[in-house]
Amino acid sequence: MSNKFFGEVKKNFGFGCMRLPMKNNEVDYAEFTKMVDTFIENGFNYFDTAHGYVSGKSETALRDCLTSRYPRSAYILTDKLSTHHFNRQEEIRPLFESQLAVCGVEYFDFYLMHAQDANIYEKYKKLNAYETALEFKKEGKIKHFGISFHDKADVLDKILTEYPQVEVVQIQFNYVDYEDASVESRKCYEVCEKHGKPVIVMEPVKGGSLVQLPDAAKEILDGLHGGSPASYAIRFAASFPNVMTVLSGMGDMDMMTENIGFMKDFVPLNDTEKKAIEQVCEIFRSQNLIPCTACRYCMERCPQNISIPDLFACLNSKKQFNNWNTDYYYENIHTKNGGKASDCIKCGKCEQICPQHLEICRLLTEVANEFDKKS
Repeated sequence: MSNKFFGEVKKNFGFGCMRLPMKNNEVDYAEFTKMVDTFIENGFNYFDTAHGYVSGKSETALRDCLTSRYPRSAYILTDKLSTHHFNRQEEIRPLFESQLAVCGVEYFDFYLMHAQDANIYEKYKKLNAYETALEFKKEGKIKHFGISFHDKADVLDKILTEYPQVEVVQIQFNYVDYEDASVESRKCYEVCEKHGKPVIVMEPVKGGSLVQLPDAAKEILDGLHGGSPASYAIRFAASFPNVMTVLSGMGDMDMMTENIGFMKDFVPLNDTEKKAIEQVCEIFRSQNLIPCTACRYCMERCPQNISIPDLFACLNSKKQFNNWNTDYYYENIHTKNGGKASDCIKCGKCEQICPQHLEICRLLTEVANEFDKKS
């Protein structure tokens, strides 16, 4: 079945390659190859990457496990122009050409201006990044031009008004963020509808947060007797009519098999399932958890080598479960080879790159108050 928005895309489920199977800090090529083969054998073909994913190893892994093993017509490959890899316009083309070479392709099916927000967008405008990418399209090196986006709906509306050439928009979209005032998933989706732009969904399970549910929330979904927490999260996103593709970052074959199981013959959520999701949202809202998706962009900027997403996960886990494991992991795993939360010097570099626009410095103080006072 072809995608209703772009005929070359099969179905409405994509392989997000920001999180890959790992072994000894390297991509597990044997496992990734099996996952790629299984994905394609089951009728899917959309792969998403970026130059910095998996510490720069994602593009190379796709070359070795996908593009060198399949004819070009067998897959759709999306890559991105990321802000931390260029600071001058003349750096864009060499970066783009290097991405093509590393991925082992002559063109990208989709090329996105990465992680656009109000500040990053101004940089891209100043350096004519959109215009440069559109030149690549004229040259046949990009088939479709788009953006990935992390900001409020009014910023997205501005971008799409100023650049109607944008063909597709990738947004963070899941049932917890749907009405969240800091993310505005619903409003961003509606802006895309207004401008006639199909949506690619990222973070449908919110970095795994919608898989490891609080007991009360899990009980609600278990009562449906029909699927896993991941299945309801991904199907929620895919049920919206203007959604072209839902991306899932799958770290092992088990995740791949599970996701294919409910997306191969996709069925939208029914009214009973939607009501259950609303109840789960109420539980999440009552817990006041840190909405970190563990993209780890912040760690590229931290001069104190603080494992920020892991420390946030520790605090969230403490709030949810209040057990001794969290203290152990904080002290012996996540701060053993890096900084503690109290080591934060509040330089703000992490906040400049955070797609969720979290007040990271303030939140690290909360983490420090919980864990470092015991050290």
